[in-house]
Amino acid sequence: MTPHPNLSSIFPTPGSIPLEFDLKPVTQDTYLIDGELRHWEGPMREVLSPVCAQTADGPSRVLIGSFPLLTEDIALEMLDAAARAYDHGNGLWPTLPVEGRIEHILDFAYRMKEKRREVVKILMWEIGKSYQDSGREFDRTIEYILDTVDALKNLDRASSRFTIEQGIIGQIRRAPLGVALCMGPFNYPLNETFTTLIPALIMGNTVIFKPPKYGALLFQPLLEAFREAFPAGVINTACGEGRTIVGPLMASGKIDVLAFIGTSRVADVLKKQHPNPHRLRSVLGLDAKNPAIILPDADIDLAVQECILGTLSFNGQRCTALKILFIHSSIADLFLAKLSQGIDDLKYGMPWEDGVTITPLPEENKVDTLSELIADAEKSGAKVVNPSGGASSGTFFYPAALYPVSREMRVYHEEQFGPIIPIVPFDDIAEPMRYVTESNYGQQVSLFGNDADTLARLIDPLVNQVCRVNLNSQCQRGPDTFPFTGRKDSAEGTLSVSDALRVFSIRTLVAAKENDINKAIITSIVRENKSSFLSTDFIF
Repeated sequence: MTPHPNLSSIFPTPGSIPLEFDLKPVTQDTYLIDGELRHWEGPMREVLSPVCAQTADGPSRVLIGSFPLLTEDIALEMLDAAARAYDHGNGLWPTLPVEGRIEHILDFAYRMKEKRREVVKILMWEIGKSYQDSGREFDRTIEYILDTVDALKNLDRASSRFTIEQGIIGQIRRAPLGVALCMGPFNYPLNETFTTLIPALIMGNTVIFKPPKYGALLFQPLLEAFREAFPAGVINTACGEGRTIVGPLMASGKIDVLAFIGTSRVADVLKKQHPNPHRLRSVLGLDAKNPAIILPDADIDLAVQECILGTLSFNGQRCTALKILFIHSSIADLFLAKLSQGIDDLKYGMPWEDGVTITPLPEENKVDTLSELIADAEKSGAKVVNPSGGASSGTFFYPAALYPVSREMRVYHEEQFGPIIPIVPFDDIAEPMRYVTESNYGQQVSLFGNDADTLARLIDPLVNQVCRVNLNSQCQRGPDTFPFTGRKDSAEGTLSVSDALRVFSIRTLVAAKENDINKAIITSIVRENKSSFLSTDFIF
């Protein structure tokens, strides 16, 4: 394979990083527990950036900081703090009126905005996401918080009236579940973590949140905001090894909600550690192997454009990425030529460079893993069809389009979670449809074609296999008002702005027979604002 002409010099030399993007090492030596920012003097984990520096011995990852490796005892102390704050539903936070919790959330959002520059810069360095995309992730997270507030207002307004059915007066509202453990992924460590953390909090649950291994430092600037915005024990931050702190938390049986975005293998382990699994509410965003099916009448230029976005945005490190392409044999040559040119046109480099798409990879040994997938596919007859595909230097891996891919190859089945594009030719539409049916995953699919009759015939069976069918567009999560979930091993629970409020709560009601005594009691409670739950207050 011919190395890319500029790949050997892709990383910066010492002193060549623009001052506005340079990062001083971040030492996170505090953690939030029971409303207190406590100093940590124990072991720390060093954080190495995917960005390397050029040295005499080759590219070397830049040390950008460290975070605490908390112990099991600390984790269980956090659990006790969260349990006390919830107090079986009697605590200040779960009994606070909805409007009160909203005020705390908005206070946090205001404080968070003040830390935008710090968080975005650390996010860029910590996971290699471009500066522009890191900024968009921050802004989208703020927007998500505000949308969640609006959604809760709408939900509460709908619940602020009484229902009378068959002689029974009732008021139905949503109540919290208890203590939630929230764990986000490294690829969207801020946004995806907050898509569970914020709805869990705003619905009245107390939270222990564990940042991902890659993406822990970016929360350091937000610890003070968490402490100032929420009552003691409502939110606690647990950094460290998952086996050390998460296992004991689950084994305690005191976690009521598990919100986890990661692999199904890890999710299965976590759920099995809980002694009362029937009492555990699980909110899971898991693996995906989203296919694109490109029909012979597809607009090839549009399909290529969307497939490049779908496969290579943030280096393909998205659960919603297109992970395998099925291309009709009659248009395969033209599609491959245009795809190769499109990949070659992408800007690659360091994450602070304007307009960059392909950047270094944060996971340890990821380049070796991707190279092994290519080697395995080549053994069974696939070839890298784009120039320099699969070339690497340090933590950087140049995108590789593989063709023809078949079921004998690992990349046909495994989620690569990186810049490899497996492409499978087909003559009979039954082939890609069988792939979707037999797959262990069922998140999304993209269909490219122009014939309405053909697309309609495919849509009807596909919606029973996946949870989103995208027409002539890449797979994606947004907008956040749309349901985001999956079938099979891809998800449990639904995350959209409104669905997340429901998944972190349960419908609860107060009911009474319609007689004079009960009417008088309810009227007194409501008129004199004696109850936060039994209320007709209308939030504007």
